[in-house]
Amino acid sequence: MQIYKDGDQIKTEKSNTTMLEFVLLGFSDIPHLRWMLFGIFLLMYLAILMCNSIIILITQTDPALQNPMYFFLSNFSLVEICYVTVTIPRMLMDLCTQRGNISLYACATQMCFVLLLGGTECLLLTAMAYDRYVAICNPLHYPVVMSHKVCMQLVAASWLSAVPAVIGQTYQIFSLPFCGSHRINHFFCDIPPVLNLACGDTFVNEMAVYVVAVVFVMVPFLLTLASYGKIISSILKLSSATGRAKAFSTCSSHLMVVVLFYGTASITYLQPKPNQSERMGKLISLFYTILIPVLNPIIYTLRNKDIMVSLRKLLAKVLT
Repeated sequence: MQIYKDGDQIKTEKSNTTMLEFVLLGFSDIPHLRWMLFGIFLLMYLAILMCNSIIILITQTDPALQNPMYFFLSNFSLVEICYVTVTIPRMLMDLCTQRGNISLYACATQMCFVLLLGGTECLLLTAMAYDRYVAICNPLHYPVVMSHKVCMQLVAASWLSAVPAVIGQTYQIFSLPFCGSHRINHFFCDIPPVLNLACGDTFVNEMAVYVVAVVFVMVPFLLTLASYGKIISSILKLSSATGRAKAFSTCSSHLMVVVLFYGTASITYLQPKPNQSERMGKLISLFYTILIPVLNPIIYTLRNKDIMVSLRKLLAKVLT
């Protein structure tokens, strides 16, 4: 049996591999703000559920919104609901109980779903950018290129493409031996704080994280930027100022979401490990797990006339 030394403590290989529980520290460093944070996060979670559910409802029921753009938007809203449900309820429970205990298998499951839904969101944003590119740059071919079959294939690919990579990466990370502290300085099981607890050389795992981040974050981001580069070029060629304003209005909300989501995801998963501050990591994670999902429905509804018209119709039906 091989023996490792960690300061004055001696740990065996057996103890490294039998750690069956972690502790999520969350916001335990600011206990005086516990109930305020609980109230804020609960309200934000309920707002995300309600707003995204309304978007799904109106895009599925209003005949005026039966087109590819809103089909992708309804799937995006569904991903957002699933994404926040993987992390926020657990965080609220930990704020209440002040325990934070989570089994290794529960931690691995949470990480797997966070990565899977995050990857799905990246790919869906790219599909939405491609839809806008075809609609603005090739409007005559739009009904053929973005047929219902093609939309279904793009959505299915967005949901399923990341599954093998995410399962493989999660298995690889949780196959590592963990030694020393079992406290995860985060509010959910994310890759950087979990890797910080691993023993030995994690270089291969870190390289795997970078490769997956490049494939599912940077490549979709570059494709999205390329789509919007073409879109902006086409918009600037329009002779009508009204036409330019309408085209920019259609795409600006999506572009805002893209910048917010890809920016925070890139900082988390493409930053070298030695440069990562745990406190800053938690703050950035709050952006892409809570704040951005709160902003997305607001951005899509307030800046979209069709959605606003549909919302007024829905309110009129409810109130009469």
